[in-house]
Amino acid sequence: MNRRDFLKTGSAIAAAAISGCKTPAEVKTAEESQKQPLKFPRYRGFNFPVGFGAKGPQRRKFQEEDFEIIKEWGFDFGRIPMSYWNWADKDDWYNIDEDVLKEIDAVVEKGKQYKIHINLNLHRIPGYCINGRDQEPMDLYEDTPERMQKALDAAVFHWKMFAKRYKGIPSTRLSFDLINEPPTLKEDTRHVEVVTALVKGIREEDPGRLIVADGKNIGRLPIMGIADLGVAQSTRGYDPMSVSHYTATWVPKNEFESSSNEPPTWPLKGDDGRIWDKAALKAKLIDTWMPLVKKGVPVHVGEWGCFNKTPHDVAIAWMKDMLSLWKEVGWGYSMWNLRGAFGVLDSGREDVEYEDYKGHKLDRKMLELIKEY
Repeated sequence: MNRRDFLKTGSAIAAAAISGCKTPAEVKTAEESQKQPLKFPRYRGFNFPVGFGAKGPQRRKFQEEDFEIIKEWGFDFGRIPMSYWNWADKDDWYNIDEDVLKEIDAVVEKGKQYKIHINLNLHRIPGYCINGRDQEPMDLYEDTPERMQKALDAAVFHWKMFAKRYKGIPSTRLSFDLINEPPTLKEDTRHVEVVTALVKGIREEDPGRLIVADGKNIGRLPIMGIADLGVAQSTRGYDPMSVSHYTATWVPKNEFESSSNEPPTWPLKGDDGRIWDKAALKAKLIDTWMPLVKKGVPVHVGEWGCFNKTPHDVAIAWMKDMLSLWKEVGWGYSMWNLRGAFGVLDSGREDVEYEDYKGHKLDRKMLELIKEY
């Protein structure tokens, strides 16, 4: 399953078949009481965008086999992209389907069984989604003050619901990723306000919950305004887009570094003459986050991967540089995805000699690379 399909539906949960805003300083209660540096281990794993579709029996179920596989390979992290549309409705944010929440409970329980840290992420939150944003009845970020507040109130309600539901589960097992890929805004003020309100709501129910906030500008840049809030931040690993998303029709043309229709190379030369290589990746993806790191804020790569139209040898070379940089700074990662066009299983690449693995087509070379790092 590729990123386009997941983002287009905007209505996913990964479900198991088995079982008056304050300032950041006023909200930081858990860390102050513990008086210990915030820690986010170097978790490594995958995103699981598998539970999409409408409500009801046609919703695809999470497969326990995925837990078994990543545990067997030595990974310990599962990011679960979710959409509130699966347990509520965009026209009634407060009418909750308890049966769907029980399915999420089962995902959390499977994480415990297989010793995989579960990171619940709202890919679609009341008032916002990176894709299909206009399908929300009110906009969380850019609307009238009254409508933005209504969306924020609903967003807080949903996270408080999860915080209360999972209170008592240690943060070694479960964390919350507040909002997937916030929009590009001229100023950080509104996003700082949104994150602060969500963290406040969660900590009213569960003061010790480990919380992650995606970076601004679709996850690419740190949010310095919440550095003292006591939350980890999540970055992305998709640059340059001409390599990671070659021929991806859902990416705006102005986001590609090269307008050439020829398959990309690594290193890559952009239309502006810039050379994209390991040094360029370090400058953009690592160095820009160092001011945040120096403040003691942990960083994790919430999403990364390479679309299956990029030549395999180019993808592997690019991935190796990315992985080595993250290892140098001690950042974990969550690949998009385990199965599908960005993954190591059933990716549909035409230039790979796959290995038959438990009924799946395994890209062994890619798997061994990510295991190495």
